[in-house]
Amino acid sequence: MKSKTKVKDPKDLRHGYTTGANATAATKAALTALITGEEQTEATIYLPVGQFVTFQMESCECTGDTAVTGVIKDGGDDPDATHGALIRSTVTWSHTPGITLDGGVGVGRVTKEGLPVPVGQAAINPVPRRMIHQVAKEVLEQYSVDKGIKIVISVPDGEEIAKKTLNGRLGIVGGISILGTRGIVVPFSTSAYKASIAYAIEVAKQSGCDHVVITTGGRSEKYGIEQYPHLPKEAFIEMGDFVGFTLKQCKRKGIRKVSMVGMMGKFSKVAQGIMNVHSKSAPVDFDFIANVAEEAGVQGTLLEEVRQANTATQAGQFILEHGYNTFFEKICDRCCRSALQETGGGLEIETSLYTLKGTFLGKAVRHGTED
Repeated sequence: MKSKTKVKDPKDLRHGYTTGANATAATKAALTALITGEEQTEATIYLPVGQFVTFQMESCECTGDTAVTGVIKDGGDDPDATHGALIRSTVTWSHTPGITLDGGVGVGRVTKEGLPVPVGQAAINPVPRRMIHQVAKEVLEQYSVDKGIKIVISVPDGEEIAKKTLNGRLGIVGGISILGTRGIVVPFSTSAYKASIAYAIEVAKQSGCDHVVITTGGRSEKYGIEQYPHLPKEAFIEMGDFVGFTLKQCKRKGIRKVSMVGMMGKFSKVAQGIMNVHSKSAPVDFDFIANVAEEAGVQGTLLEEVRQANTATQAGQFILEHGYNTFFEKICDRCCRSALQETGGGLEIETSLYTLKGTFLGKAVRHGTED
């Protein structure tokens, strides 16, 4: 029997706040403390999404020409790798006029072209940069202060947290990125992950890659790296569940060849033309798998076992054990067809299928608008 997992209604889920929003609030508190000499316990800022939010400070210290505040990031009911991280803002008076912003310990630095932040700068994305500059400007005007300041955003555990993110692949070294376009984190939102995919493809393109390998996760990526050892690390992109989005981004960026590497569960869905393969978006269709198996020569009791399997992996195992290897080639070929239909052609698509333990099952290739 296939079990069902009860999940919260999206309307009941609690929003969180981006690293950019937290850094902005910490900066407002630190600058206010620096100007007034008074400890700040909270800061209210206006988010790009169009609402005011008050953040509680975890700490606030002011000594002479420097003020440091910290805030704990709350990811809401969809916490990511940075949920619970301490985000600090250090503000000091500067002899340089205006507002200078940089990243400190635990905030990554950009080393590759293709990201929205130039090479050499701290990985503080454009919207958070604007938010921090704007709030600093407002505080300086509020207190009629005409002095230069330097703001440094740091995340003490950022380098360790970054190991759980895509930053290393994107060429961001030394820590996390300060992100966010709206200021809030919407539970189960896809925008941040899609943005990472788009950045990864752009980095690959800027690194000279015209052939990329897109995978559904870390395990399939490992198998892809073994299959394509000649490709640079920038060519390997984890697309998660967003197959259609990733394929379209590859075409838009002018990638010549896309190799998809994955396993039965999600690729049986791609073979049907399903381009968001999350389990909640589309369950495995065992009738479809059985129909393809029948085309590959599977008959009788085995065909019924395939139809009644608990998982796509189990269905594939039944077929593999009986030696119907053409089944896997047919699934791969259907994946290629679906990918070309999704993109409208214009690139070479290759699909490779593996078991969970890394056994190669089959492969297919299609070119352009090939039928």
